[in-house]
Amino acid sequence: MKTDAFLNRAISCKTPKVRVWYNSGTERERMLKKEWTKSLHNPQLDVELLHAYYVQHAYPRHSHDYYVISLIERGRQSFTHKDTKYRTPPGGLILINPGVTHTGEATDTQGFELRALYPSTSLMETAALELTGRRAVPYFKEVLVDHPWATNSVSSLHRAILEGAGILECESRLLWMMTQLIKRYADLGSSERRLGQEKRAIQQVRQYIEEHFAESVSLHTLAQYVSLSPYYLLRAFRAEVGMPPYAYLESVRIRHTQRLIKAGKPLAEVAAEVGFSSQSHMTRQFKKIIGVTPGQYAQHIRY
Repeated sequence: MKTDAFLNRAISCKTPKVRVWYNSGTERERMLKKEWTKSLHNPQLDVELLHAYYVQHAYPRHSHDYYVISLIERGRQSFTHKDTKYRTPPGGLILINPGVTHTGEATDTQGFELRALYPSTSLMETAALELTGRRAVPYFKEVLVDHPWATNSVSSLHRAILEGAGILECESRLLWMMTQLIKRYADLGSSERRLGQEKRAIQQVRQYIEEHFAESVSLHTLAQYVSLSPYYLLRAFRAEVGMPPYAYLESVRIRHTQRLIKAGKPLAEVAAEVGFSSQSHMTRQFKKIIGVTPGQYAQHIRY
Protein backbone atom coordinates (compact mmCIF):
# COMPACT_ATOMS: atom_id res chain seq x y z
CA MET A 1 0.00 0.00 0.00
CA LYS A 2 3.04 2.20 -0.33
CA THR A 3 2.80 5.12 -2.76
CA ASP A 4 5.84 7.31 -3.19
CA ALA A 5 4.19 9.85 -5.47
CA PHE A 6 2.69 12.02 -2.77
CA LEU A 7 4.80 14.78 -1.31
CA ASN A 8 8.18 13.43 -2.31
CA ARG A 9 9.48 16.94 -2.05
CA ALA A 10 11.84 19.21 -0.11
CA ILE A 11 11.99 18.98 3.63
CA SER A 12 10.58 22.33 4.73
CA CYS A 13 7.62 24.57 3.98
CA LYS A 14 8.92 27.32 6.24
CA THR A 15 10.25 29.74 3.61
CA PRO A 16 7.50 30.35 1.03
CA LYS A 17 7.61 33.48 -1.05
CA VAL A 18 4.69 35.80 -0.33
CA ARG A 19 3.61 38.58 -2.65
CA VAL A 20 1.43 41.33 -1.15
CA TRP A 21 -0.58 43.96 -3.00
CA TYR A 22 -2.64 46.76 -1.48
CA ASN A 23 -5.33 48.05 -3.82
CA SER A 24 -7.36 51.21 -3.40
CA GLY A 25 -9.45 53.52 -5.53
CA THR A 26 -10.23 57.16 -4.74
CA GLU A 27 -8.98 58.86 -1.60
CA ARG A 28 -12.43 58.56 -0.03
CA GLU A 29 -12.55 54.81 -0.77
CA ARG A 30 -9.04 54.49 0.60
CA MET A 31 -10.18 56.02 3.88
CA LEU A 32 -13.26 53.80 4.12
CA LYS A 33 -12.03 50.42 2.90
CA LYS A 34 -8.65 49.15 1.77
CA GLU A 35 -8.52 46.00 -0.27
CA TRP A 36 -5.52 43.74 0.15
CA THR A 37 -4.24 40.45 -1.21
CA LYS A 38 -1.49 38.05 -0.20
CA SER A 39 -0.41 35.52 -2.81
CA LEU A 40 1.84 32.57 -2.09
CA HIS A 41 3.27 29.65 -4.01
CA ASN A 42 4.72 26.86 -1.89
CA PRO A 43 6.97 24.71 -4.10
CA GLN A 44 7.48 22.08 -1.40
CA LEU A 45 3.75 21.34 -1.32
CA ASP A 46 3.14 22.21 -4.97
CA VAL A 47 0.17 24.41 -4.10
CA GLU A 48 -0.74 28.07 -4.50
CA LEU A 49 -2.65 30.10 -1.90
CA LEU A 50 -4.47 33.40 -1.79
CA HIS A 51 -5.57 35.39 1.26
CA ALA A 52 -7.51 38.50 0.30
CA TYR A 53 -10.10 41.07 1.28
CA TYR A 54 -12.20 42.54 -1.54
CA VAL A 55 -14.83 45.26 -1.57
CA GLN A 56 -15.01 46.51 -5.16
CA HIS A 57 -12.88 44.00 -6.99
CA ALA A 58 -14.97 41.58 -9.04
CA TYR A 59 -13.65 38.58 -10.92
CA PRO A 60 -14.98 38.45 -14.50
CA ARG A 61 -15.95 35.18 -16.16
CA HIS A 62 -12.85 33.03 -16.32
CA SER A 63 -11.59 29.49 -15.76
CA HIS A 64 -8.42 27.72 -14.58
CA ASP A 65 -6.58 24.51 -15.38
CA TYR A 66 -6.42 23.75 -11.63
CA TYR A 67 -8.91 23.39 -8.76
CA VAL A 68 -10.25 26.30 -6.72
CA ILE A 69 -10.97 25.63 -3.05
CA SER A 70 -12.13 28.98 -1.68
CA LEU A 71 -13.30 29.68 1.88
CA ILE A 72 -15.25 32.87 2.56
CA GLU A 73 -13.99 33.64 6.04
CA ARG A 74 -16.05 36.78 6.69
CA GLY A 75 -18.48 38.93 4.78
CA ARG A 76 -20.76 37.78 1.99
CA GLN A 77 -19.76 36.88 -1.54
CA SER A 78 -21.58 35.83 -4.66
CA PHE A 79 -20.39 34.02 -7.74
CA THR A 80 -21.67 32.56 -10.98
CA HIS A 81 -20.73 28.94 -11.67
CA LYS A 82 -21.50 28.07 -15.28
CA ASP A 83 -24.92 29.72 -15.56
CA THR A 84 -26.03 29.47 -11.93
CA LYS A 85 -25.73 32.28 -9.40
CA TYR A 86 -24.70 31.40 -5.82
CA ARG A 87 -24.45 33.46 -2.64
CA THR A 88 -21.76 32.42 -0.18
CA PRO A 89 -22.29 33.10 3.55
CA PRO A 90 -19.42 33.41 6.06
CA GLY A 91 -17.94 29.94 6.48
CA GLY A 92 -19.09 28.81 3.04
CA LEU A 93 -16.64 26.77 0.97
CA ILE A 94 -16.54 26.92 -2.83
CA LEU A 95 -15.29 23.92 -4.83
CA ILE A 96 -14.60 24.62 -8.51
CA ASN A 97 -13.28 22.00 -10.91
CA PRO A 98 -10.63 22.77 -13.56
CA GLY A 99 -11.97 24.28 -16.75
CA VAL A 100 -15.28 25.52 -15.29
CA THR A 101 -16.26 29.14 -15.98
CA HIS A 102 -17.02 31.21 -12.88
CA THR A 103 -17.04 34.73 -11.44
CA GLY A 104 -16.73 36.25 -7.94
CA GLU A 105 -17.67 39.51 -6.21
CA ALA A 106 -18.84 41.07 -2.94
CA THR A 107 -22.58 41.26 -2.32
CA ASP A 108 -22.42 44.53 -0.36
CA THR A 109 -20.13 47.38 0.67
CA GLN A 110 -18.76 45.41 3.64
CA GLY A 111 -16.76 43.25 1.26
CA PHE A 112 -15.49 39.76 2.02
CA GLU A 113 -12.34 37.99 3.15
CA LEU A 114 -11.35 34.73 1.52
CA ARG A 115 -8.74 32.04 1.93
CA ALA A 116 -8.19 30.10 -1.28
CA LEU A 117 -6.05 27.14 -2.28
CA TYR A 118 -5.35 26.11 -5.85
CA PRO A 119 -4.25 22.46 -6.04
CA SER A 120 -3.03 21.24 -9.40
CA THR A 121 -4.81 18.42 -11.20
CA SER A 122 -1.84 16.11 -10.62
CA LEU A 123 -1.88 16.81 -6.87
CA MET A 124 -5.58 16.02 -6.58
CA GLU A 125 -5.12 12.95 -8.75
CA THR A 126 -2.43 11.70 -6.39
CA ALA A 127 -4.69 12.36 -3.40
CA ALA A 128 -7.40 10.28 -5.11
CA LEU A 129 -4.85 7.49 -5.56
CA GLU A 130 -4.01 7.62 -1.85
CA LEU A 131 -7.71 7.43 -1.01
CA THR A 132 -8.98 4.80 -3.44
CA GLY A 133 -5.91 2.97 -4.68
CA ARG A 134 -6.65 3.93 -8.28
CA ARG A 135 -5.52 6.91 -10.32
CA ALA A 136 -8.37 9.20 -11.35
CA VAL A 137 -9.08 12.93 -11.65
CA PRO A 138 -11.72 13.86 -9.05
CA TYR A 139 -14.76 15.88 -10.08
CA PHE A 140 -16.58 17.75 -7.34
CA LYS A 141 -20.34 17.34 -7.63
CA GLU A 142 -21.13 20.06 -5.10
CA VAL A 143 -20.13 23.64 -5.79
CA LEU A 144 -20.99 25.28 -2.47
CA VAL A 145 -20.40 23.47 0.82
CA ASP A 146 -21.50 24.81 4.19
CA HIS A 147 -20.16 22.37 6.78
CA PRO A 148 -18.02 23.11 9.88
CA TRP A 149 -15.61 20.27 9.13
CA ALA A 150 -14.80 21.59 5.66
CA THR A 151 -14.48 25.16 6.90
CA ASN A 152 -12.14 24.22 9.74
CA SER A 153 -10.03 21.91 7.59
CA VAL A 154 -9.35 24.49 4.88
CA SER A 155 -8.84 27.34 7.36
CA SER A 156 -6.40 25.33 9.52
CA LEU A 157 -4.35 24.24 6.51
CA HIS A 158 -4.24 27.74 5.05
CA ARG A 159 -3.13 29.27 8.36
CA ALA A 160 -0.53 26.55 8.97
CA ILE A 161 1.16 27.20 5.64
CA LEU A 162 1.07 31.00 5.96
CA GLU A 163 2.36 30.87 9.54
CA GLY A 164 5.31 28.66 8.59
CA ALA A 165 4.30 25.43 10.31
CA GLY A 166 6.61 22.44 9.93
CA ILE A 167 6.58 20.24 6.84
CA LEU A 168 4.95 17.33 8.70
CA GLU A 169 1.93 19.45 9.66
CA CYS A 170 1.66 21.08 6.24
CA GLU A 171 1.85 17.77 4.38
CA SER A 172 -0.56 16.03 6.74
CA ARG A 173 -3.18 18.77 6.70
CA LEU A 174 -3.00 19.12 2.91
CA LEU A 175 -3.33 15.40 2.25
CA TRP A 176 -6.12 14.99 4.81
CA MET A 177 -8.07 17.96 3.46
CA MET A 178 -7.88 16.79 -0.14
CA THR A 179 -8.74 13.16 0.55
CA GLN A 180 -11.68 14.06 2.78
CA LEU A 181 -13.07 16.58 0.28
CA ILE A 182 -12.80 13.94 -2.44
CA LYS A 183 -14.37 11.33 -0.19
CA ARG A 184 -17.33 13.53 0.76
CA TYR A 185 -17.99 15.69 -2.27
CA ALA A 186 -16.43 14.18 -5.41
CA ASP A 187 -17.75 11.56 -7.81
CA LEU A 188 -15.16 8.87 -7.04
CA GLY A 189 -16.86 7.33 -4.06
CA SER A 190 -14.64 5.79 -1.40
CA SER A 191 -13.02 2.39 -1.31
CA GLU A 192 -10.64 2.99 1.56
CA ARG A 193 -8.55 0.09 2.66
CA ARG A 194 -9.74 -1.16 6.05
CA LEU A 195 -7.30 -0.48 8.85
CA GLY A 196 -5.45 -3.52 10.09
CA GLN A 197 -3.47 -4.14 13.24
CA GLU A 198 -0.71 -1.58 12.81
CA LYS A 199 0.43 -1.32 16.44
CA ARG A 200 4.00 -2.26 15.65
CA ALA A 201 4.29 0.18 12.72
CA ILE A 202 2.78 3.01 14.75
CA GLN A 203 5.10 2.28 17.65
CA GLN A 204 8.03 2.48 15.23
CA VAL A 205 6.80 5.86 13.98
CA ARG A 206 6.44 7.14 17.54
CA GLN A 207 9.95 5.98 18.34
CA TYR A 208 11.27 7.66 15.19
CA ILE A 209 9.62 10.93 16.21
CA GLU A 210 11.02 10.61 19.75
CA GLU A 211 14.52 10.21 18.35
CA HIS A 212 14.31 12.85 15.59
CA PHE A 213 12.04 15.47 17.17
CA ALA A 214 14.56 18.27 16.64
CA GLU A 215 14.78 17.57 12.90
CA SER A 216 12.43 18.51 10.06
CA VAL A 217 10.44 15.28 10.01
CA SER A 218 8.24 14.78 6.93
CA LEU A 219 5.17 12.63 6.41
CA HIS A 220 6.82 11.02 3.41
CA THR A 221 9.82 10.01 5.52
CA LEU A 222 7.62 8.46 8.21
CA ALA A 223 5.55 6.58 5.63
CA GLN A 224 8.65 5.20 3.94
CA TYR A 225 10.12 4.20 7.29
CA VAL A 226 7.26 1.76 7.97
CA SER A 227 6.38 0.94 4.33
CA LEU A 228 2.88 2.42 4.45
CA SER A 229 1.25 5.02 2.22
CA PRO A 230 1.09 8.53 3.71
CA TYR A 231 -2.71 8.53 3.90
CA TYR A 232 -2.92 5.07 5.44
CA LEU A 233 -0.30 6.09 8.00
CA LEU A 234 -2.32 9.19 8.91
CA ARG A 235 -5.46 7.10 9.44
CA ALA A 236 -3.69 4.37 11.39
CA PHE A 237 -1.78 6.81 13.58
CA ARG A 238 -4.94 8.77 14.41
CA ALA A 239 -6.77 5.56 15.27
CA GLU A 240 -3.97 4.21 17.48
CA VAL A 241 -2.66 7.38 19.16
CA GLY A 242 -5.69 9.67 19.06
CA MET A 243 -3.91 12.49 17.23
CA PRO A 244 -2.09 12.95 13.92
CA PRO A 245 1.71 12.53 13.78
CA TYR A 246 2.37 16.28 13.64
CA ALA A 247 0.44 16.84 16.88
CA TYR A 248 2.43 14.04 18.51
CA LEU A 249 5.66 15.67 17.30
CA GLU A 250 4.60 19.00 18.82
CA SER A 251 3.82 17.27 22.12
CA VAL A 252 7.27 15.71 22.18
CA ARG A 253 8.90 19.06 21.41
CA ILE A 254 6.93 20.79 24.17
CA ARG A 255 7.99 18.12 26.66
CA HIS A 256 11.65 18.75 25.80
CA THR A 257 11.03 22.50 25.91
CA GLN A 258 9.82 22.18 29.49
CA ARG A 259 12.88 20.13 30.40
CA LEU A 260 15.31 22.68 28.93
CA ILE A 261 13.51 25.64 30.53
CA LYS A 262 13.78 23.90 33.89
CA ALA A 263 17.50 23.46 33.22
CA GLY A 264 17.81 27.24 32.81
CA LYS A 265 18.47 27.46 29.06
CA PRO A 266 17.66 30.78 27.30
CA LEU A 267 14.39 30.57 25.39
CA ALA A 268 15.98 31.43 22.03
CA GLU A 269 18.38 28.50 22.42
CA VAL A 270 15.56 26.21 23.51
CA ALA A 271 13.53 26.95 20.38
CA ALA A 272 16.42 26.04 18.08
CA GLU A 273 17.42 22.96 20.08
CA VAL A 274 13.98 21.33 20.05
CA GLY A 275 13.29 22.02 16.36
CA PHE A 276 10.90 24.97 16.31
CA SER A 277 11.25 27.28 13.31
CA SER A 278 11.42 30.33 15.59
CA GLN A 279 10.95 31.44 19.17
CA SER A 280 7.52 32.86 18.29
CA HIS A 281 6.49 29.50 16.85
CA MET A 282 7.61 27.81 20.07
CA THR A 283 5.66 30.35 22.10
CA ARG A 284 2.44 29.76 20.15
CA GLN A 285 2.66 26.00 20.44
CA PHE A 286 3.73 26.08 24.10
CA LYS A 287 0.85 28.30 25.15
CA LYS A 288 -1.61 26.20 23.14
CA ILE A 289 -0.59 23.00 24.94
CA ILE A 290 0.58 24.19 28.39
CA GLY A 291 -1.68 27.23 28.77
CA VAL A 292 1.06 29.79 29.50
CA THR A 293 3.94 31.20 27.47
CA PRO A 294 7.47 29.80 27.86
CA GLY A 295 8.48 33.02 29.61
CA GLN A 296 5.65 32.71 32.12
CA TYR A 297 6.53 29.06 32.64
CA ALA A 298 10.17 29.97 33.29
CA GLN A 299 9.09 32.55 35.87
CA HIS A 300 6.93 29.97 37.66
CA ILE A 301 9.88 27.59 37.76
CA ARG A 302 12.24 30.20 39.25
CA TYR A 303 9.83 31.46 41.86
